[in-house]
Parts: sequence; C-alpha cells; structure tokens
Amino acid sequence: MDAPLRGRVAIVTGVSRRVGIGFAIAQRLLADGASVFVQSWTAHDEAQPWGADDDGIDALIRSLGHSERVGHLEADFAEPDAPAKVIAAAHERFGAIDILVANHARSSQQSLETVTADELDLSWAVNARTTVLLVQAFAAHHDDARPGGRVVLFTSGQHLAPMPNELPYSVSKGAIHQMTASLADHLADRRITVNAINPGPTDTGWADSERNETVARSMPFGRWGAPTDAANLVGFLVSDDGAWVTGQVINSEGGFRRS
Repeated sequence: MDAPLRGRVAIVTGVSRRVGIGFAIAQRLLADGASVFVQSWTAHDEAQPWGADDDGIDALIRSLGHSERVGHLEADFAEPDAPAKVIAAAHERFGAIDILVANHARSSQQSLETVTADELDLSWAVNARTTVLLVQAFAAHHDDARPGGRVVLFTSGQHLAPMPNELPYSVSKGAIHQMTASLADHLADRRITVNAINPGPTDTGWADSERNETVARSMPFGRWGAPTDAANLVGFLVSDDGAWVTGQVINSEGGFRRS
C-alpha cells in the first residue's frame, strides 16, 4: 500500500465530529501513513444547534484506529496559551512536527444589528488569533532538516460573496485569507509551504432541509461538498506532490453558483 506520508507527523485542529472536515482530514493523513495529533473542543459543538458527536470524543478518537499513530488533546482556543500547548503536546507525543492543518472554526450567526463586542472578540480569538499562534508555535518546533514542512489553513467564501448574517465569522475568516501570503513568504526560506483552502458548502450536518435543498440547486454537480473533498485537497498539499504550491488561497467549491 502506498504511504506517501510515512514517517511524518501532522497536527489537525477541529476534530470533534465524525461528520466534520477535521475527522476526514485525520483519516486521510493516517491512511497516507502519517502520525496524527488532533485537537478538539467539544464544548463548542455542544453549544451549537448540531450538537457534539453522539458517542463522545473518546469514542471518536478510538474510531480513527492506528492508536500508535494518534494523539489527542482537548483545548479551548479562546485561551491565548492553548495553541502553544497543542503544538507542545504533539511534539512531546511524536518527537517531531512536519504538518499543521488549522481546520478549527468558531461559527457565529450575528448580523450588523445583533453583533456584539464579545462575539467579535471571541470569533477573532478562536479563528484568527489562534491560527497565527499555531503557526508561530509550529515554526518554533519544526526541524527544517526534515522534509515536507507544510501548513494548511482554512478560510471561507467571504471573499467571493457577502455573508451579512455571519459577521464575526466572516471577518475572522477574512483575516485568515489575508494572512496566508505573509506567512507563506516568511516561512518560504525554511522550505515550509503555507496555503489556505475555502472548501465551499460542505455537508457536515449543520444545515436544515430547506438550506440543504437550496444549496444543492446551486451546485452544478448536484450535491454539497463532502468532508472527503476537502481532505483530498489537504492530502495533496501536504504531500511531496504539493511542494511547489505556497501562498495560495484555493477555492474548492465544485463550481458553487452564488447567483
């Protein structure tokens, strides 16, 4: 079996639901031979309409299999020191870090009329501030003598169309979009690539039936994106085949028609 990432170590944040993108990424990287350290924060999902994974986080981690190649830490990215703790725990578990996939996100439904300072600050902290601090800690722990230094960030579609009912989310995701080129340039001399993915509408169980039907009609292929679609792109970017791609924000949306 081909294992293009054998011997490499990846961190994937936002792995707390089996139907989520983070879980699919962790599965893909494990299948490609990597050791994978995952971060979760189930309290966020418990407070959302979709809820946390039914069987709990421990069962989710066990379902990844490959126990000798899996590590895990629950961490609240609202805390300023949480990103460094995740990176340090991964390094302690596996002795090296080659790949960082910052997939986590705080979702927030607030418009201009309802937006609050607290939610703006929290979304900024979890989505944007944490991403910078994760990359900072990753760079500090990464051994440049090892091949395959990779960072993959996640933005959204806020640069392609307005998101007026998700202001805290769209503002913080816009910051991730804009930081990508600067982080890529800073780390390029160390042969570390940095890219961001906009995965488009992805079926992770959050949408109601009406939203499901509306979005599906806007997708030329007749379906929402699947978590594995995003995972496949991550798999390419972190592989040796993706070594020549850096500083890019990639829209992987299946031709999503917004109008």
